[in-house]
Amino acid sequence: MSPLGLLSTGEKAEIVEIMAQKGSCHGTGKSHDCHVEDMGLRIGKTVEMLNNKGGGPILLKIDESRIAMARGMAMKIMVKKS
Repeated sequence: MSPLGLLSTGEKAEIVEIMAQKGSCHGTGKSHDCHVEDMGLRIGKTVEMLNNKGGGPILLKIDESRIAMARGMAMKIMVKKS
């Protein structure tokens, strides 16, 4: 397992863990990982790294969607390379 933020451009991986933080999400009482799930990133889903060059946000493909994500958030999502 490794953090999503360490995948190289073009690599695919399966999400195996989302590190939840304590607190609420938009006043719903859910943990902060609800935002990640709202973007379609769930345990068992396969993602493809479209762009992970330098600092700043990364670009992912999940299902038929492209998602930009902060690098810090990506480091809290553990994946297993395909």
